[in-house]
Amino acid sequence: MKRKTRVRSRVRGTPERPRLNVFRSLKHIYAQAIVDTTGMTLASASTLSPELRGVLRATGNVEAAKKVGELIAKKCLEKGIEKVVFDRNGYLYHGRVRALAEAARAGGLNF
Repeated sequence: MKRKTRVRSRVRGTPERPRLNVFRSLKHIYAQAIVDTTGMTLASASTLSPELRGVLRATGNVEAAKKVGELIAKKCLEKGIEKVVFDRNGYLYHGRVRALAEAARAGGLNF
C-alpha cells in the first residue's frame, strides 16, 4: 500500500494525458486509461476482454500481458489518445507489468 500511495501521489491523469493504470492478479492482468479530473475510464483492456478470450492459451503470463498492451494501445489510438502517463500501481517494473508497457509503447502510445 505504501508503494501504491507513493506512486499515485506523483501520477495524475488529465484529459490531454490520461493515466494508464495496470492491475495484475495471479490469473489475469488489466489496463485502463483514466482521466482523474473527471473520474472517467476512456479505454480498458484485460485478459478477460472478448477480443482476447479465444486467442490466449494462458492468462497469467508475459505473453498475455503483451497482448493486453497491444489491445489497450489500439483502443486508445482509436479514441485519439496518443500520450499517457504510466501508473504501475505499486508493482515493480518487470515481468508482466514491463511487458504490457513495452507492448503499449510498440503499439503507438507515448509515455
